Amino acid sequence: MDALERLRALCLALPEVTERLSHGEPTWFVRGKKTFVMFADHHHDDRLAFWCAAPPGAQGELVAEDPERFFRPPYVGHRGWLGVYLDVEVDWAEVTEIVADAYRQIAPKSLIALMR
Repeated sequence: MDALERLRALCLALPEVTERLSHGEPTWFVRGKKTFVMFADHHHDDRLAFWCAAPPGAQGELVAEDPERFFRPPYVGHRGWLGVYLDVEVDWAEVTEIVADAYRQIAPKSLIALMR
């Protein structure tokens, strides 16, 4: 399974998540309205990645800890969103947690309570 398919499976496994193209890239929304993860296939550079909502402080911490795997994405980085490279060796267990954290930042409490 390629990176997009794995990311898609993680996102769509969460309650009331839908996918549609936004700015030419697969993007996942809570209840069809609020974005929590955006795929980035060489959209702004030559890297494969995704951008996602992140808890306060997570972006700075992860980028400082491992800039080969994490970055501050354009346009949404100033809001604390996290960029995660997918063209490196990916720790999919960690990505699963990052995606779940992104969902928790955007989803209403009633949907968060439904998470497995």
